Parts: sequence; structure tokens; C-alpha cells
Amino acid sequence: MKSTVATYSIGEVAERFGLATHVLRHWEDVGLLAPQRDGAGRRRFADDDVVRVAVILRSKAAGLGLGQVAALLDGEAPQRHEVLEAHLADLDRRAEEIARARAMAQHAFECEEHDVARCPRFAGFVEDILAGTRVTPGAWGSPGPHAHG
Repeated sequence: MKSTVATYSIGEVAERFGLATHVLRHWEDVGLLAPQRDGAGRRRFADDDVVRVAVILRSKAAGLGLGQVAALLDGEAPQRHEVLEAHLADLDRRAEEIARARAMAQHAFECEEHDVARCPRFAGFVEDILAGTRVTPGAWGSPGPHAHG
């Protein structure tokens, strides 16, 4: 008995992930995908290809560019660790920015000052921008509700 492997058309894969078909074609052009072709030359995506599309999407959502994704997916890429090390540093930077943004929003939410730009504690959230320096997130502590007098 002949074993058959389920395959999917480019349209089916695109629809599954909410992509335009030209995105999948582009990823193929840059070497991220290599679906098989049927007798008529049409792309046929196997389950491994579908998983690869999901990995590309998750990697892009994590902030990786297509070149970085290529290094991640290529098990032989000598720059893989270099790319991932740089990406981890970027994620740490972004996490710091998110923590700063959250602390700022939390303070603004709890602040009794009508115009937060006049709040002396809130001003600390923009000191680094005004000075052209970088302030470590959390340097202002955990601002709680307060009144200004």
C-alpha cells in the first residue's frame, strides 16, 4: 500500500496563517521555505513546511528580521549564536523599555496631579530623554497614589 503525506497548497497555508500568498512566495525567494512541487509545478507544503511558517511568524513577532530568521533556521549557520545573542540583548532592552512604560503609565494612573507633566515624580520618567542619557527602569521606585502640595 502506497503511503501518502498530506500536503497543502500555497492558498491553504496562506489562509491558515492569515497571510497573503505573496508573503510565502517571498519567504521562498529568500530561502526560508522550500516547498515541494507537484507535477504541474504548483507548490505543495508538507507538515514540516507548515511548522516552518509558524516558526517564521513567531520569530518575526519576537522582533527578528528575515536574515536573522534564516540564521536561526539554518542549523549550520556559524553566525546563529551571534544573531541570537544580539537578539537576546535587544529583548532585554525592550523589556526594560516596557517596564519603564508600565511604571510611567501606572504612576500617571495613580497620580492626583491634573497635568502629569507638572508632577515632580512623573518628571523623573522623562529626565533621561531630556538629558540624552539612559535611566535604569525602576529607578523611580514603585510610585503609589500621592498628593502634591
